[in-house]
Amino acid sequence: MQIILLEKVINLGNLGDIVKVKDGYARNFLIPQKKAKRATPAAMAEFEARRAELEKAAAEKLAAAQGVADKMNGTAVTVARKAGMDGRLFGSVGNADVAEALKLAGFDVDKAAVRMPEGPLKTIGEFPLDIALHTDVLANISVNVVAE
Repeated sequence: MQIILLEKVINLGNLGDIVKVKDGYARNFLIPQKKAKRATPAAMAEFEARRAELEKAAAEKLAAAQGVADKMNGTAVTVARKAGMDGRLFGSVGNADVAEALKLAGFDVDKAAVRMPEGPLKTIGEFPLDIALHTDVLANISVNVVAE
């Protein structure tokens, strides 16, 4: 299916790009999330009429994300969990736990924005993590896992 992107989508394209994607991806994710529209001649004409407005909105979102990232960079949050004598946790610290700790620190972050490349944290220690506030903006934080 041919679609017009209404905002930047990772691994797909930028605002205004016309790309071909699988039908299900377009119908079930991109179009309901208002990230894209079907590429019909009427939709293309409407997009060109609204292009400046959409670019301005995208620039405002990017600037807001960069402002939050500047405040968030270097932030250290602490998460307490029960642990054994050898330093392994009974359970783990996942992205929802990190998002909750950031919320307590004053940052409203969705759990999907927390990037954990090695999976959940299962030991006591300090771990650097990335927070994806926007497709182009990453904030670096430190998560300190301590024993209760």
